[in-house]
Amino acid sequence: MKIVVTSIFVDDQDKALNFYTETLGFVKKHDEPAGEFRWITLVSPDEQNGTELLLEPNNNPVAKEYQEKLFAQDIPATMFGVTDIEKEYKRLVERGVRFTTEPTEMGEVTLAVFDDTCGNYIQIVQQ
Repeated sequence: MKIVVTSIFVDDQDKALNFYTETLGFVKKHDEPAGEFRWITLVSPDEQNGTELLLEPNNNPVAKEYQEKLFAQDIPATMFGVTDIEKEYKRLVERGVRFTTEPTEMGEVTLAVFDDTCGNYIQIVQQ
């Protein structure tokens, strides 16, 4: 068994698609109509056949509350791995990304947290 798709709730699919592709650098894999919303998945440019990230609309009240409570408590919704966190941090800051936690060593990993502008904090980590 392997993880094929994982999702993140977003408050605006178009804004999220733009941020995750144009700012972060993910690649759009699927963008299909799904009722009043769309099935939008992204992949890493380095692993285009790897795990897909679904930009899930938070229109369900439970999803919206879950997302808002994580955000209010400064809890990242998910974590992305990077090879060089200092380089990635600088690249994203130059693109206007707002970090709530600068690169910080935590044992054997270094992590940083940023606001995805779509209702989530995202953690990047270098192992």
